[in-house]
Amino acid sequence: MGWIITILVGALCGWLASIIMKTDGQQGAIANILIGIVGSLLAQWIFGGLLNIGGSTVAGSGFSFWSIVWGVVGSVILIVILKALKVLR
Repeated sequence: MGWIITILVGALCGWLASIIMKTDGQQGAIANILIGIVGSLLAQWIFGGLLNIGGSTVAGSGFSFWSIVWGVVGSVILIVILKALKVLR
């Protein structure tokens, strides 16, 4: 059941980040899921592990308001990195 929640939260975070960054037309459902999951892990690592910002430790831990917020933040950062590397336009 945990994998299903991870996929759903990843899809939601990736989709919201792609709308914010205006890359929604370029990305499909699989890309949204991958960007959302990796973005959540990225946010958890950067903000929770390196900067010790309290609420960010929940970024990859299931379905809650803060996991969505930090997942979207991490996904936006990931899209910025992918745009800089010319993977996304």
